Amino acid sequence: MSDSNISRRQIVRAAMKAPYLERDEERDLAIAWKERKDQQALHRLTSAHMRLVISIAARFRHFGLSMNDLIQEGHVGLLEAAARFEPEREVRFSTYATWWIRASIQDHILRNWSIVRGGTSSAQKSLFFNLRRLRARLSRGSETLDAPELYDQIAQAIGVSTADVALMDSRLSGPDTSLNAPIIESDGSSADRQDFIASDAPLQDETVGEHIDGERWSGWLYSALSVLNERELKIVKRRRLEDEGATLEALGQELGISKERVRQIESRALEKLRTALTEENRTYMA
Repeated sequence: MSDSNISRRQIVRAAMKAPYLERDEERDLAIAWKERKDQQALHRLTSAHMRLVISIAARFRHFGLSMNDLIQEGHVGLLEAAARFEPEREVRFSTYATWWIRASIQDHILRNWSIVRGGTSSAQKSLFFNLRRLRARLSRGSETLDAPELYDQIAQAIGVSTADVALMDSRLSGPDTSLNAPIIESDGSSADRQDFIASDAPLQDETVGEHIDGERWSGWLYSALSVLNERELKIVKRRRLEDEGATLEALGQELGISKERVRQIESRALEKLRTALTEENRTYMA
């Protein structure tokens, strides 16, 4: 017998031995924990409700995760419920704790059921945990529904799009597949699944072409800059060729001229550059 089975049996056995709590006793323990942080009171309160944790965890066994892990996550939810419970509201602790236990287990399943993360909205969670049940119920009807009709009815019942239902159904229909899983070709050769995934990266000839074009334009630019005088070159470099271009006002103060004069010099310098670059391109094309 595996260690996990032994551990689960021990948890169940301990839960079954824990005494039930009367309403007043449950309330007193909750107050002792909330007001005095009485650890013994917390232990008695949570131990008495481990049956509830195991019962809720058992409802999610069909997702294929470890029952021990589900119980542990449910226990986390139980502790969270104990921390947030308000005895003065006169609500039974089990009623309040049920929500927290279920939420904790469901979050664990969503994190670990697949390496592909699903949606985390309340509607997406409802779709994940209710799709199989709704599909089975609708399929038992007298009318035979095809997939689009089935998805449409499920989408309306949960409040999501038909596309969301179709995507979730495809995810629940099969396990994750490793990208390194081999695929056997008809000739007997094999290749990894990842070898058939199209890359979004540009082709090598495109990369080389862009590199050559970039170098060509850089050469043209630096050649064209030689037509500018010292002040024009300084303004263009500070305004156009730096990551954070200087303002007209800052350059005006640095050069001892008005910002309007800086703008005029910049405009004239850019026109000279356009003319020089046009000539460079015309020479290249010739």
